[in-house]
Amino acid sequence: MLQAVPGKLLFRFHSRDLHLVLAPANDAKPVRFIVRLDGAAPDENRGVDTAPDGSGEIREPRLYQLIRQRGPVVDRTFEIEFLDPGVHALDFTFG
Repeated sequence: MLQAVPGKLLFRFHSRDLHLVLAPANDAKPVRFIVRLDGAAPDENRGVDTAPDGSGEIREPRLYQLIRQRGPVVDRTFEIEFLDPGVHALDFTFG
């Protein structure tokens, strides 16, 4: 569990979708995050749980789709920065 901010995860991947199982430590308080793909906002490569600028919120324990590559699948670097403490990052999945 992330107890102090900032907190980041970086991961090199090769797949169309990148998901992460995330949970807030306190269900009453959402945890904000920013996602980057190769150092930039994901824009059209965002997942359903990420805005074009890379922002999003963790409100409940579940699988979050953070990246959905629209073009050819290539090696990419994913980064997520948590802006609030109290998040559990449990497992990556890919599609």
